[in-house]
Amino acid sequence: MPLTKINTSGIADDAITSAKIASGVVSASDVADGTLTTAKLEDSAITTAKINDSAVTGAKLSTPLDLSSTVITAPKIANGGFIADANGNEQIKFTTTTSAVNEFTITNSATGNAPALSVTGGDTNLDLTITPKGLGLVTFNGGGKIQHLAEKVTIAATAATGTINYDVLTQAVLYYTSNASANWTLNIRGDSSNSLNNVMDTGESITIAHLVTMTTAYYNSAVQVDGNAVTPE
Repeated sequence: MPLTKINTSGIADDAITSAKIASGVVSASDVADGTLTTAKLEDSAITTAKINDSAVTGAKLSTPLDLSSTVITAPKIANGGFIADANGNEQIKFTTTTSAVNEFTITNSATGNAPALSVTGGDTNLDLTITPKGLGLVTFNGGGKIQHLAEKVTIAATAATGTINYDVLTQAVLYYTSNASANWTLNIRGDSSNSLNNVMDTGESITIAHLVTMTTAYYNSAVQVDGNAVTPE
């Protein structure tokens, strides 16, 4: 695996060869930043040499390595490490879980088939969690196919009465199991800290369900959005 360039000064032609480099010889304390050069390192020397982690850390590579013909089996990325874009900015970031047994598998495809992002690992039944930041939403550009959908449900032994705050960031279905004790007003909002107006963008819709147990003919007499009265249509 040839290096394209590391530096152009420092080590004489016969300083590093495959015959002279043994496991552990090259280390961070021996090789200062900028001393290795591609002109001085033969391909066989790099292939034969066993360089420990400290040596790789100590050596400064001024030009990226060309790994287009290299097969990498199990590279290790530090907790919080990332794969950078062409400008050196974070593009894919990694967070370590102690004793992890589950992971993603990415599979490409031949003509006429779709590539796959799968959850794999040691557990039998695994969810896939996609978490936007803050009030951000997961956006699918294009159509979608849904084979099964589970909605978050809040079940409360509460009697409907007065003004009931429905927090769309908490659940999709709110079920009151106690008998309603009076007519009630339903106030639809994001949650106690966020308005529905901030949660939704223009041109979007949302579906909610409020289930109320009743033995007396009470009903939802008024609707509010973020504390403001609206007329359902």
